[in-house]
Amino acid sequence: MAKELILMADVDGLGVEGEIVKVADGYARNFLLPQKKAVAVTAGTKRLVEKKKAERIAREAASLKEAQDLAAQVEKLAISLPVKAGESGQMYGSIGAADILAALEKEGFKFSRKQIELSAPIRSLGTVDVPVKLHAEVSATLKVTVVEE
Repeated sequence: MAKELILMADVDGLGVEGEIVKVADGYARNFLLPQKKAVAVTAGTKRLVEKKKAERIAREAASLKEAQDLAAQVEKLAISLPVKAGESGQMYGSIGAADILAALEKEGFKFSRKQIELSAPIRSLGTVDVPVKLHAEVSATLKVTVVEE
């Protein structure tokens, strides 16, 4: 017998907050209800879910707008990283995400290491476009110039 519930939180493999799902009685009784991840479908809970859904949409819209504004700032930014290099222009070492983060912090930006999408460390002098993931839907390109000290 299936039980109809409204999810109060995202549940992997089942659905997202505010979604109405049908689950087995045991799953509802032993997992979803005790952990307050779901509630029974009633008129009151439907209104509560609609309110939460509206709040979530507003929160996501604000987050998206903030990420877009930040992307515009990052697109305008160009950072220069001095490194030691040999006579032939060969770098000693490489530039990684941590080095880029440190340079961004000096500019007043705070990002996590996961947001810097550097596929491999930079091992040559010159300009490299580094993608920065700011939001699920927003990404920016940062110009990183590696110069000889």
